[in-house]
Amino acid sequence: MTPILALLRGINVGKAKRVAMADLRALFEDLGFRDVRTLLNSGNVVFTVAREKKDLDRTLEKAIAQGLGVTSRVTIVTAAELDAIVAGNPLLKVATNPSRLMVSVINSAADMDRLKPLLKRDWGEDRMGVGPRVAYLWCPNSILESELAVAVAKALGDGVTSRNWTTISKLHAMTSGAT
Repeated sequence: MTPILALLRGINVGKAKRVAMADLRALFEDLGFRDVRTLLNSGNVVFTVAREKKDLDRTLEKAIAQGLGVTSRVTIVTAAELDAIVAGNPLLKVATNPSRLMVSVINSAADMDRLKPLLKRDWGEDRMGVGPRVAYLWCPNSILESELAVAVAKALGDGVTSRNWTTISKLHAMTSGAT
């Protein structure tokens, strides 16, 4: 069985996309996935599959829209990819607050080229690093007011979803089988 992480963009943000995590888990179980667990109340779902399925993100987006009545972009991350994301974080030596260290997971590796111009800019105290399909953002003063975070979101549009390092670490523990 392969552990998979589904990051749902925008679930439980604002009143329009409120979804009970029990309903989300039930939907994934009804789709035949096993060991379905959610983290926090924000659309982070860890589950296992017998083998990876093609276009799993689109399948889940459609099922969520039909079954729960909300639209959400879904980003799929395998346990191996999450291992690499955690191991490859180049900002751990400078980041002192895990809630201000963001990991932006990009839906398509082809979109990574959109970040190249941002790597050349001076962002003041903010820092950015990249890995395969991921951008790491250290925003020591404020994520919401970070010009870097805004620029990354603008460059990638609907093709990215972000979690802070605390959440990524918890999801990594879940995909690794740790409690």
